[in-house]
Amino acid sequence: MSSKEKVMEQVVENDVEFIRLWFTDLNGFLKSFAITQDEVENALGRGMGFDGSSITGFQDIEESDMIAMPDPDTFAILPWRSREIVVGRMICDILQPGGEPYEGDPRYILKRALEKMKKIGFDHFYVGPELEFFYFKSSQKPEPIDSGGYFDLTPLDMASNLRRDTVLSLQKLGINVEYSHHEVAPSQHEIDMRYDDALKMADNMVTYRLTVKEIASQYGVYATFMPKPLFGENGSGMHVHQSLFKGEKNAFFDGNDKYHLSDDCKAYIGGVLKHAPEIVSILAPWVNSFKRLVPGYEAPVYIAWSQRNRSALIRVPHYQPGREEATRIEVRCPDPSGNPYLQLAVMLRAGLKGIEEGYDISDPMELNLYDLTDAERNEKGIEALPGSLEEAITQTENSELVKETLGSHSFERFVTLKKKEVEEYRLQVTEYELQKYYPIL
Repeated sequence: MSSKEKVMEQVVENDVEFIRLWFTDLNGFLKSFAITQDEVENALGRGMGFDGSSITGFQDIEESDMIAMPDPDTFAILPWRSREIVVGRMICDILQPGGEPYEGDPRYILKRALEKMKKIGFDHFYVGPELEFFYFKSSQKPEPIDSGGYFDLTPLDMASNLRRDTVLSLQKLGINVEYSHHEVAPSQHEIDMRYDDALKMADNMVTYRLTVKEIASQYGVYATFMPKPLFGENGSGMHVHQSLFKGEKNAFFDGNDKYHLSDDCKAYIGGVLKHAPEIVSILAPWVNSFKRLVPGYEAPVYIAWSQRNRSALIRVPHYQPGREEATRIEVRCPDPSGNPYLQLAVMLRAGLKGIEEGYDISDPMELNLYDLTDAERNEKGIEALPGSLEEAITQTENSELVKETLGSHSFERFVTLKKKEVEEYRLQVTEYELQKYYPIL
């Protein structure tokens, strides 16, 4: 039975009244429209048309006709909807009217990166992201609902039931969850998904974010993936564990190396480190993202790698004998507010560039990089990430790697969107300025 036939069977068996078709805009915001049960077969065969000029980062108005083609492998029933009216969802690829893939579709951008990976000789890009988020009393202002800290349990952690129901909903959607816990900041939480192939994981990431928000709403609270909603507290990051496989073999493992890392793995690390300043505007894509990326608060700003040190940009978890398949790297600068398809695509392409060019890496930095002076960091050749979105987008604008990864269409639109955001922020008069300057000037 084909995937399309399985979808039709599930729709009938579960009496699914509506199916929501999902895709993301360039920023990573989920877009959706609904079709009825009667339209499912037509949608699976020919797709559904829509106006692409109304989607951020998509087409201009004179070439706006687009087609949303649902991927039948992504069909799932939404567990938070009413049981009386069953609603399903499928994630879509975006096509041009002639049926060709739309080059500005973020999902297609990741698919292109994965094709590049296969041409080089790898079969799988496995990723395991750790998305952090906050629960607040409302969407009006960030008032924590608990005062818990890292791994705290009830009564300090008042959101245990929230996380429990979120995990159960994710599992009903076919997403495997490893564990969940309270994070460092008040009202900050984390639910970790089990690693999977990159395309499936990117689909899971957009599903995860909506699920967290939907379950929070049912409890009368607000969930946010804003990177830095609270001054003086840790922000929300998205540490991304990743590895390349050839068939069933982990291409990052080498039992004869003192770090148990293959040459491909070291070159991959070198690629991510070298190109980090160019891709960070995609990994941490908002003005607010760079309020998190400051020294301290467990946020990595220094371009180095280590095995234990969480102040470095890349951490390599220690090898456990007999667990060769678990050898991986953890990139720590992304945050959960961006477009998952683009985030995974640029990290993969940066790592592949390192492999193609044979990038070298220095020895790991196992000391706390926050404690070093600027002179000491300069002596060790440790550079920092851009300190603002303005600095970051300047690096991106001059990046051939990002332009090649996104394609010229999305590259130009992304740079334009980020420059506009920088300018909008620059013109704001903030509460900080009013409190600091108004009484004395």
